[in-house]
Amino acid sequence: MPIRIAESMPAHDILESENIFVMTERRAMSQDIRPLKVLILNLMPTKIVTETQLLRKLSNTPLQIDVEFLQTASYTSTHTDPGHLKQFYCVFNQIKERHFDGMIITGAPLDYVKCEDTAYWKEVCEIMEWTKTHVHCTFHLCWGAYAGLYYHHGVEKRDLERKLFGVFPHRMLKSTSPLFRGFNDVFMAPHSRATDVHLSDVEAVPELEVLAVTEGGSLTIAKTKDSRQFFVTCHAEYDHNTLALEYFRDMEKGLTTVDLPINYFPNDDPSKEPLVSWRSTGQLLYSNWLNYYVYQSTPYDINTIC
Repeated sequence: MPIRIAESMPAHDILESENIFVMTERRAMSQDIRPLKVLILNLMPTKIVTETQLLRKLSNTPLQIDVEFLQTASYTSTHTDPGHLKQFYCVFNQIKERHFDGMIITGAPLDYVKCEDTAYWKEVCEIMEWTKTHVHCTFHLCWGAYAGLYYHHGVEKRDLERKLFGVFPHRMLKSTSPLFRGFNDVFMAPHSRATDVHLSDVEAVPELEVLAVTEGGSLTIAKTKDSRQFFVTCHAEYDHNTLALEYFRDMEKGLTTVDLPINYFPNDDPSKEPLVSWRSTGQLLYSNWLNYYVYQSTPYDINTIC
């Protein structure tokens, strides 16, 4: 089934070239079913890349999804064409009276930055508070996960001495969770972060349950027991070359602390093409979230979400 976005959005042609069913707004008007309303707060500087990665995963479901993109009003991205932002993005004041079935709050390159020191922290807090009454289920991703854990549950993030960078094996602590339908017993997923939380701090919050961790014991997925909030620190939506681009970018900058991404390049040889070991994880993670925690439990009358 299709994902519905504006026909002129750059991701449209990319996804169509991959034989992903993308429905234009004009065609969707002829259908009687109610599409899921999903809002994405995109905090990444590489907005078009992040848009495409997330849309690729959201498209792999038997559901019609109406996706909208949100940007901060208190900080304007300098890495994205202003015309793109004006055409495809809204700001919070334009949508705060509306309700959404699902929302994704993305990561942001804010390692070693305290939440309160973030330029748009006050605005993000306002949006996160709003989600409690206007969004049925919110998916906090990477920095968004740490921001959500801190704002909603008082769990503070901490800095890592070395960046967690590469593709890592994970174990499920709640293997019967619908989120893991179709997952292997051990699943692979990329990480690119110098931030973490103490697992014991998350486990100490009565409203939270830990679903998955890295084999090293770092938090990967947690959610609230009412399944209204998810916190995911891995990047299962990454393209095959995302980590490579980050690695070569930092090498070109002459950074002395750049580590080779773990479990990524064949034989740890950066001249070789990376092999993807997390594609099915990404498809299942987003499909299961949409199906079991958004579609199957959101009210038909979206305005009754509270």
